[in-house]
Amino acid sequence: MRPVSIAGVAATKPTQGLTDDVALLVSRVTASALADAGLGRDEVAFTCSGSGDYIQGRPFSFVQALDGVGAWPPICESHVEMDGAWALQEAWVHMQTGHVDVALVYAWGHGTRGDAEAVLALTHDPYTLAPLGIGPTDMAALQARVLLERGLCAREDLAAIAARDQAAVRGEAPSVQALMARPLTRDPLHAHDIPTWADGAAAVVLVAGDALADRPHRHAWIRHLDHRIDTHHPGHRDLSLAPSASAARGSSGPVDVAELSTGWTPQEVVLRKALGLDDGVRINPSGGPRSASIPMVDGLRAFVHATRSLRAGTADRALAHATAGPCLQQNLVAVLEGS
Repeated sequence: MRPVSIAGVAATKPTQGLTDDVALLVSRVTASALADAGLGRDEVAFTCSGSGDYIQGRPFSFVQALDGVGAWPPICESHVEMDGAWALQEAWVHMQTGHVDVALVYAWGHGTRGDAEAVLALTHDPYTLAPLGIGPTDMAALQARVLLERGLCAREDLAAIAARDQAAVRGEAPSVQALMARPLTRDPLHAHDIPTWADGAAAVVLVAGDALADRPHRHAWIRHLDHRIDTHHPGHRDLSLAPSASAARGSSGPVDVAELSTGWTPQEVVLRKALGLDDGVRINPSGGPRSASIPMVDGLRAFVHATRSLRAGTADRALAHATAGPCLQQNLVAVLEGS
């Protein structure tokens, strides 16, 4: 495989009710990522974006976003109607052909422009699930119920996950007892088990080979990248397992840090087992997406945060994870190595 490094990263601060025009939002975040990589726009040979028109509330919003990247000089461009992590995978595959040395990946989302739960419910099976209006929090509640009834976790375990993430974001952790005392939002889930929707964007610059060997900070090399899918119907799966996550993880070796796209606490319980993450692995030191989840951006943000951990020297190997579909149906897993 051709070695590819994450040379530049950028992410906006998750915001409630962001009013920035899409082109302006994309322009700012991509300019920051390129500056971080020490590259100009004229050095980029391929761009790939990730977004969701339903989330944006308008058709072909990715075309408008291209105004933020610039139409000159003309280059190869692509788009995925998915989280930006899948745009990164497409760019990585494109670079493996040897025709591209530098790629720019970006994603954006507005989780507060509409009812994100209702919109994401439309991504389910159109014949049996979508008509029921079952949103992702309903699905997470079903997954939590399976875990609790099988004794695979306790409510206190879910609260401890939420407390850890809140401590990472706010600097102080509420007690598990205080969280447990709060009323249920979607039985058996409390408000701390559920993400708060937000708006924002992220961007990543990929460089192949040793083109940036003289960079002053550590490289974040992509040593492993895979994407696997389980059946789309949750009734045909064991919700306590995520075989697609295990398959995507493969035998890529141990990691120090894992940035998981786990907006709902039950997902982490399932993923820790599926990905083979023991107690020595630091999970979501960034705080993860639970305090502020940006649809179509959370997975790419995991790459941004994992890269920053490697650069800071707080980890030598980091795992970045993205998911899509009901109850961890699709999973993309990458292992990054600092050097």
